Amino acid sequence: MHRGPSSPVPILTDGERQLLSALVRRRQTPRGLATRAKIILLSADQPTATLSQIAAQVGLCDDTVGTWRRRFATERLAGLSDAPKSGAPRTIQDADVERVVRLTLDTLPADATHWSTRSMAQTSGMTQSAVHRIWRAFGLRPHLISSFKLSTDPLLIEKVRDVVGLYLAPPDRALVLCVDEKPQIQALERGSATFPMLPGQEERTGHDYVRHGTTTLIAALDAKVGNVIGRCYPRHRAVEFKDFLDVIHAQVPQELEVHVILDNYITHKTKVVQDWVLAHPRFHFHFTPTGGSWLNLVESWFALLSRRRLKRGNFKSKDELEQAIEAFIAQTNDTPTPFVWTRSADDILDSIKRFCERYLPASSTPENSQASSESLH
Repeated sequence: MHRGPSSPVPILTDGERQLLSALVRRRQTPRGLATRAKIILLSADQPTATLSQIAAQVGLCDDTVGTWRRRFATERLAGLSDAPKSGAPRTIQDADVERVVRLTLDTLPADATHWSTRSMAQTSGMTQSAVHRIWRAFGLRPHLISSFKLSTDPLLIEKVRDVVGLYLAPPDRALVLCVDEKPQIQALERGSATFPMLPGQEERTGHDYVRHGTTTLIAALDAKVGNVIGRCYPRHRAVEFKDFLDVIHAQVPQELEVHVILDNYITHKTKVVQDWVLAHPRFHFHFTPTGGSWLNLVESWFALLSRRRLKRGNFKSKDELEQAIEAFIAQTNDTPTPFVWTRSADDILDSIKRFCERYLPASSTPENSQASSESLH
């Protein structure tokens, strides 16, 4: 039974009732505040109900219900908020925070290329933990660096629109193939013992290895379907690339036009290759911008190959390496997954423009945003 001071039954104005009802209904309202608002609404709607009856409806004790009714009677809506918490006075003032942020953004330490929490603490006269909290609050991470690549290709805009147009709206009765080489794949035999993964411990292996030669993979990805045509070669020359074009020509139905997306590697532009293209008029080459190989979707498949099969593979010979690559290609073609391009050319070019306007001086910004897309990691 409630034995504290009596709490008056709240009488609400229309505005107070609307605000309290909104607090109860809104999902973003803190749970404690919503419960207090419900107490006041129930008390106003049921003036004859006892504190115990109201408490039973909200799942609290009657002393708590009485406390919030008294606070509402004296302070109205403001009384439902939490009181200021007790604790030690603030030792880090806004000026201290601003000074650390300015030092981090505008200066460099004399003996290093970037700030650490220790060096910033010594310079600013604050503790390492305080510097760490300030950096975390403002998203400052001096130990990290991102890279980007800006293209100087004068035909950047045209090439971006050409390649992206093939992805988003491929021509009728035509096949779009993304072609590239992955050179110098090493056949590494791991010489050290490998300790298997255990609960709480990752797989462990030593640094020692024996190299049994290298191979070069040339692959063509049908991004719309996910199929891959691939072949390994001992060297990386125009002769091998021309041979691979013959492989594509033999495997693609003769009635289809073939649009090949390539980078600007010199092997793709030799006279041998140009003569081959002239002799096969159904083949059309589309070059990505200089420094813009990220537009070639076969790079995504190469990343899958490296991550899933090559990076931790153990190969005792070059033949074993090539067999593993061929097996991965076969598995890809057994269950092909389309590589879906989602960004339009306008989105890419707008992203390049925003990057240039934000990070580059006006004098060094390529005219008409002639720069490749950001490749920030």
